[in-house]
Amino acid sequence: MKNQPLQLLIDAGNTRVKWALIANNLSLPTQVENWVKHGSVLHKDLPALSSQIADASTQHIASIWISNVAGNDLQTALIAQFNQIAPTAAIHYFRAQPELAGITNTYAQPTQLGCDRFASAIAARHLFSDQALLVVTCGTATTIDAISANARFTGGMILPGLKLMAQSLARNTAQLPEVPDPTAPLSLFADNTQQAIVNGCISAQVGAIERAYHGYSADLGNNRDASLPKQMPTCIISGGAAPYLVEHLRIPFRLEDNLVLRGLAVVATAQANKVKVL
Repeated sequence: MKNQPLQLLIDAGNTRVKWALIANNLSLPTQVENWVKHGSVLHKDLPALSSQIADASTQHIASIWISNVAGNDLQTALIAQFNQIAPTAAIHYFRAQPELAGITNTYAQPTQLGCDRFASAIAARHLFSDQALLVVTCGTATTIDAISANARFTGGMILPGLKLMAQSLARNTAQLPEVPDPTAPLSLFADNTQQAIVNGCISAQVGAIERAYHGYSADLGNNRDASLPKQMPTCIISGGAAPYLVEHLRIPFRLEDNLVLRGLAVVATAQANKVKVL
């Protein structure tokens, strides 16, 4: 990897900015252990991002891939930092497309699909090829998306994330307390208001995920296609709130970190090496 040009991947979410440095010639771009370095900063700590990346990089950053769902102001601040640490890097703004990296996007208006959801779908497909997938990302929002075994992004659902649900109750309902980081419920029915809020929010999140899983399983069962090798979906869970939820799920799942960065890595590596991702 010495003297190999690097690619900088940016996942700008609603709460934090995650980043990773990868070499152009990675053969397994989704494997975190093969990345040069990765990290994250909260929005309030954004000025520290450039020093983090500069400290991690001892080589030339040839290109930058940005998935941004946090708005134009944040993107402007990011670009200002990148112009300082990598002034000659080619900048790519990742967007959902009708077809990319083996995924066919069947959204009614494909370009309106969130870039983070599309990147996560690409990563999931790369990790678990030829399987029907349910991709769940638990962040500021919780997104639940279905990808068929023949790599068609068929659609999904979006709901407020775990912390956002709890904050909404505290802010908009009289006399309910502000809830800190959620803690796992000891029992289903709480004996205090704060824990009752946490229990309710966790139950809502888990219920949505399990309903999506069983509904998608039923759809696959009712539309059996001998050409598709796997009919039961593989459920992939990611995101900062995932650890609070997975122990309550009563469905099989795989816990995978950094799906957006992994999806960007698939696309960036394929472009750098001029290969087609199937």
